[in-house]
Amino acid sequence: MVGSVAIERQRPRLRADASRNRERIVTAAREALVEHGPDIPLDEVARRAGVGNATLYRHFADRTQLIRTVTLSVMDRVARRAEAALAEEPDAFEALRRFTHEAADERIGALCTLLSGAFEEGDPELVSVGDHLTAAVQALISSAHRSGQLRTDVAVGDLMVALSQLTRPLPGTACFNIDRFAHRHLQLFLDGLRTPARSELPGSAVTLEDLQQKS
Repeated sequence: MVGSVAIERQRPRLRADASRNRERIVTAAREALVEHGPDIPLDEVARRAGVGNATLYRHFADRTQLIRTVTLSVMDRVARRAEAALAEEPDAFEALRRFTHEAADERIGALCTLLSGAFEEGDPELVSVGDHLTAAVQALISSAHRSGQLRTDVAVGDLMVALSQLTRPLPGTACFNIDRFAHRHLQLFLDGLRTPARSELPGSAVTLEDLQQKS
């Protein structure tokens, strides 16, 4: 749990009520990031969290600090989901399936902010937690490859792109009950990852490094 430990060490101890408010703000911001991207209105985050704007700003000085905290939280939670699925599921593809649906529930679409250039390049905590996430998901992918259940032309980046895109509402819509549709489409996507493959994918398997390259 490297990422989780790093986050906790840097976070000062809060009173119980303040800690609950902070957690509500982070949860609300995570939802809003999936729906609106990095330009989320902070007034809307405060409203969803059930706190005043002053309370939000006591915990987070600005939008960048809030988004950074949400991003770290999502990466850490998703990495732990991947590790748990791999450790607890005897079937490699079932572990991958479980992780994919649980990552959607963790609002992994919020991680699109990592590709937006919103953070300082080389931020040590983001790099550390990101490496933890990459290693955890890569272990799932490698296990499914070794079992012969996952097509060989798929890599970590392919899975992460699909997760990010399929768990976000359509632009300009307030898509009702998005979770129900997201899990249906994720299952269709997972069916397409199984071997034997029914077609040849264009291009090459996508890594996370490919996604982070500056054009």
